[in-house]
Amino acid sequence: MQAKYFQDTDTLYLELRDSQVVKTRDLDQDTILDYDGKGQVVGITIEHAKTRVGGPGIELETVDASR
Repeated sequence: MQAKYFQDTDTLYLELRDSQVVKTRDLDQDTILDYDGKGQVVGITIEHAKTRVGGPGIELETVDASR
């Protein structure tokens, strides 16, 4: 997974997997989902990222599923 923040447009893009996008769907006014040919979500675009997710600083934590 990759997270990309575009400061000039205040957009955060979460690339969940490296796959070709064949369909895009608006989840709401500021959230867009990208799908591959199998219908799997491959990316998420979040507009107005600073106010919606707390800014460009992103921390990822890997959590053991058995917890």
